[in-house]
Amino acid sequence: MLLRLPTSLPEAQECLSDGAIPVGGATLVWAAWQRDGFPEQAVSLREVPEANVLGPGEVGAAVLLHRIDERVPEVLRRAAAGIGTGAVRRTATVGGNVVGSTLRCLLPAALVLGARARVLAAEGPFETDLAELVAKKPLLVSLHWDGPLVSGYRKVAEAPGGPPPLVVATAVHAGERPVLRVAVRDGYDFLTGSVPCDTGVDGVLDALRGTAVGALPAEAGEVVREQVLEVLERAADR
Repeated sequence: MLLRLPTSLPEAQECLSDGAIPVGGATLVWAAWQRDGFPEQAVSLREVPEANVLGPGEVGAAVLLHRIDERVPEVLRRAAAGIGTGAVRRTATVGGNVVGSTLRCLLPAALVLGARARVLAAEGPFETDLAELVAKKPLLVSLHWDGPLVSGYRKVAEAPGGPPPLVVATAVHAGERPVLRVAVRDGYDFLTGSVPCDTGVDGVLDALRGTAVGALPAEAGEVVREQVLEVLERAADR
């Protein structure tokens, strides 16, 4: 297998046009390739500057998980810190987790941040939303968002051999009318809710019950309620 390492987006686009298969940190695809056979060529964005950005409102697809720190919102930082072992986080990338993984541990955080994706196809770069990113799996270059007022994250302890653990991500976004966003990974399903949060705690919880998040089982719903109360309390102190 030929691993191509372009140093610019035009070079990466050429690799895609030549049929190269995108690869992130290879933590997920390597075993499959060993089982099913290696592609003739693969392409990594680890040398492309646009895929290595890291700051308050952006993170590149080639950024290794262990590099995600206080420069990004709390919800994304804590989500990255809870993925696998230290060895995994030193190898796995943002793009591999969001696009290549079935668990998509970073996706709830990206959803509550209202992130947009910059992606690359053989035809060129473009911007898209997270729904299209997950459904069509183009080559992710970076994620971008407007910073929240506050955010929070909780990952419930997982049972050995059981389904993926429950994840609840929350964020309050300032504006003319503040908005609370909630994203939940329940098994392999992702549920979201977005409601105004200037109606008092009871009003926020009532409105949230009318979203997809309100359909969660009682135990998961209680975790959501606790996280919502916590992030609303912190938002009120700002």
